[in-house]
Amino acid sequence: MKLRRRAPAKGPAPKGGGSVKAIKRDTLQLILESAKGSMPKEFGGVLRAYDGAITEVMVLPGTEQGARAALFKFYMLPVDHSVVGTVHSHPSGVYWPSGADLELFDKFGHVHIICGMPFGIENWQAYDGRGRVRVLDVVE
Repeated sequence: MKLRRRAPAKGPAPKGGGSVKAIKRDTLQLILESAKGSMPKEFGGVLRAYDGAITEVMVLPGTEQGARAALFKFYMLPVDHSVVGTVHSHPSGVYWPSGADLELFDKFGHVHIICGMPFGIENWQAYDGRGRVRVLDVVE
């Protein structure tokens, strides 16, 4: 039996992870709608980036959504070099990181997003692994 190999795709493959500078608009809208739909509980997910832009959100199996926390089951995360951080919502509308958020940021990833009520396109903030505000451009 012969196995046929596919020809490689033209052009370079997108690079996972890397220095994140932006988030795709449709990804941000997905985050905001998911958070709004999770009300009154917190929404939580893991961010994936390619070529410097966040393009996807993964919800890990077993993630628990509660009124005061979203609990991630990181052992369910596949080995994936495109994973750059986390996203979660604060139903209170305050999107500053809590002490628990800062502990998570310090241990996992380098880009974290918190969104809050009323979940409009301007109701979110990105942070680095130390909890410092960082700027992400919203791109098409």
